[in-house]
Amino acid sequence: MFEHKSQKVISRPHFQRRVIKYALFALTMIGVSWWIGALGYHYLTDPHLSWVDSFYNAAMILGGMGPVDPLQSDIAKIFASLYALFSGITFLSATSVLFAPFIHRFFHLLHVDNADR
Repeated sequence: MFEHKSQKVISRPHFQRRVIKYALFALTMIGVSWWIGALGYHYLTDPHLSWVDSFYNAAMILGGMGPVDPLQSDIAKIFASLYALFSGITFLSATSVLFAPFIHRFFHLLHVDNADR
């Protein structure tokens, strides 16, 4: 995936393509997590929340703000608790994926000889 420290630093266009690829993967992680939350809020709440309210609640938990609508059933409360934990881990993981190319390039530049630049 990444070049070894003994290899030359990749070109700027190749690095930009790598950043786009990793950003798309991070956005996919967030999008899938958002859909999981929306599905859970729509089908596990009693009475069922509308799709708009389900997406809104999922987005608020995924963003770290917390749920908007009060939950009545125990299964909805358990889902919201597990989804909040899952969202925190997903958000941190997506952030790590997003910054990985930049961190790698920074450390790679530290290990490259001046003649190789």
